[in-house]
Amino acid sequence: MDYQKLFESDISMDAVKAWKAKGKKAVGVICCHVPEEIFYAADVLPVRMRSTNITETSEAQMWMSSFSCSFARGMLQGWLEGPYKELDGIVTSDGCMQASRVHDNARYINIRNNTGKFIRQVDAPRKLNDHAFPFYEAELKDLIHDLEELSGVKVTDERLKAAVEKSNEVRRLVAELFELRKEENPVISGADCLRITLAVTNMPIDEYAELLKAFLADAKSRKPVTGHRCRVMVIGSALDDPKYLELIESKGALVVQDALCFGGRGFNVPIEIDDRDVLGSISKYYLEPLVCPRMMDKHFEMDDYIMDTCKAWNVDGIIYERMQYCEIWGGESAYFLDRFKNAGIPVLTVEREEQLSNEGQLGIRVEAFVEMIESNK
Repeated sequence: MDYQKLFESDISMDAVKAWKAKGKKAVGVICCHVPEEIFYAADVLPVRMRSTNITETSEAQMWMSSFSCSFARGMLQGWLEGPYKELDGIVTSDGCMQASRVHDNARYINIRNNTGKFIRQVDAPRKLNDHAFPFYEAELKDLIHDLEELSGVKVTDERLKAAVEKSNEVRRLVAELFELRKEENPVISGADCLRITLAVTNMPIDEYAELLKAFLADAKSRKPVTGHRCRVMVIGSALDDPKYLELIESKGALVVQDALCFGGRGFNVPIEIDDRDVLGSISKYYLEPLVCPRMMDKHFEMDDYIMDTCKAWNVDGIIYERMQYCEIWGGESAYFLDRFKNAGIPVLTVEREEQLSNEGQLGIRVEAFVEMIESNK
């Protein structure tokens, strides 16, 4: 099977058009606290929204605050004037303030223009306690009710379990993909691995699983990546443009792991389903795992995960990229910098925007970081 579609990282609406041609609905999803299994159970295509190569955002800038991140502005622009105009709606979570602002503006414009789009927000707790799980499960029940009305398909436990089985297969395949990167000379670069994890946003999960299985079956015959000077892990704000990792790797820093919502953290470990409480199992899964620092009581747990990952993948240093005005990752270094320093893990902090516009400066800083790592080996 030809799996080259896995490496096409630009936003594509081909799958959305094919899905809608069958009389079905396709809805944009913002943030990892919106369970895509619920959409598949309702026979609605979930499309994880991003801002890749959306360079003109003048329309979105009229609606978003000047303190909004460029990633969020790009998504709103894509909804108003770009590829996401094809979608039947948007579902966000309050994973960050910027995602909520996309929801607020999209909802207002929808009402003002009477476009009849499906606009919803799922509220997710920021701390785990006895109230968090029932609250979040109630939010998911409301979402299920609305999706049933949108699609005309009843969401049953059986349909939810079938959707979970498919997503779990993809999670296992992505874990296998990341295991390839433990090798001293892996058969895939960090930029290409990000392209593969981004590809799931361009197609239904069934197609993605088949393409990923074909790639993994062929992986051993691929030429190993050589010539790198150190191994790094990239952490930080939403990163949906492989060109950033290409630039990093062009300076000799091979990206072998990440803590990115469009990378490995977006797939996580498989969901364990309790047949007596299917929706409760899904609710628990989406609140408990480490995905991003939005959870107020999991900062140090996230730091532990990053340090453990550095050991397992033989990482020499961390590149911490934070987007301007990113409330989630913007101040996270206050928690981890001293811990990583004491653990002997060097960290390079870089500020960035959604579009890569400071290649020269970033390249110089990465090269200096690589040289510093080499001198300390």
